[in-house]
Amino acid sequence: MDMRAEGTPVENGQAAFRDALIAAGLLIPTGVDGLYGRSGVFEDVVERFNDLITTWGGDDGADVMRFPPGVARHQFEQSGYLKSFPHLAGTVHAFKGDERAHQSLLRRLEEGEEWTDSQMATNVVLTPAACYPVYPTIAERGPLSADGALVDVYSYCFRHEPSLDPARMQLFRMREYVRVGTPEQVMDFRQRWVERGRALMESLALPVAVDLANDPFFGRAGRMLAASQRDQGLKFELLIPIASADQPTACLSFNYHQDHFGLLWDLRTPDGAVAHTACVGFGMERVALALFRHHGLDVKAWPAAVRAVMWG
Repeated sequence: MDMRAEGTPVENGQAAFRDALIAAGLLIPTGVDGLYGRSGVFEDVVERFNDLITTWGGDDGADVMRFPPGVARHQFEQSGYLKSFPHLAGTVHAFKGDERAHQSLLRRLEEGEEWTDSQMATNVVLTPAACYPVYPTIAERGPLSADGALVDVYSYCFRHEPSLDPARMQLFRMREYVRVGTPEQVMDFRQRWVERGRALMESLALPVAVDLANDPFFGRAGRMLAASQRDQGLKFELLIPIASADQPTACLSFNYHQDHFGLLWDLRTPDGAVAHTACVGFGMERVALALFRHHGLDVKAWPAAVRAVMWG
């Protein structure tokens, strides 16, 4: 059965682009929507873009941090993520039974029965956003200096939203710069990166637009949070058409959290005030997909100017 025949025009376009990427060998299907392997060519594009981010932001003196794609469960619980995004979270479970329970597991597995109820939650939760381990790490250091803190972080992230859209992966990479400090410091940081981000993406000959946005908060209360987020101008996204011109994809985001994480983690400025935070996030696979969409699936045939920016 052709799944695309039953979808909307946008869904059909997403599936067609996914199929083209797979046929070209750029993405490797696993049988699970939103979970893909990547080819060497795809990875090279991601790595070259990662280097380009460093070229644009590396002189700011950020503290480089690299975490695994898992966060401590107690930190995740304290972060408040489950209040706003329970539908996106992924927890790590493991078998903790005895030999009898193991034999039962094997029997059910062999007979095609449900077996996962024998798994129990571990103390690891899949990272929902690259910045989440940063805030407790900064908090452990005590009060901020007068200059605040600036962190460069890069990690695989997980969000449970299976989709035919190749730009909505369940496991994906996020590069971020995170600013912690006074409201003036973090707002200046965000505005600077809105301008930088647009210029960076335009240097790759991609059609971009920056627009007001909101996070996908859960439930009725989430709709009110989303409206408030937009009303206060807390989130902007840099949009690029990938599978649909009418519904472009967010490839960069520029977020001002106000004192949300400062209160959660007791982040303090030198005068004892609660610190504010902001971040700029780069969706690494999404940017790669935007480049393949607009410049073609054969990187050797990309415009010379774009290749010069990416590969020098």
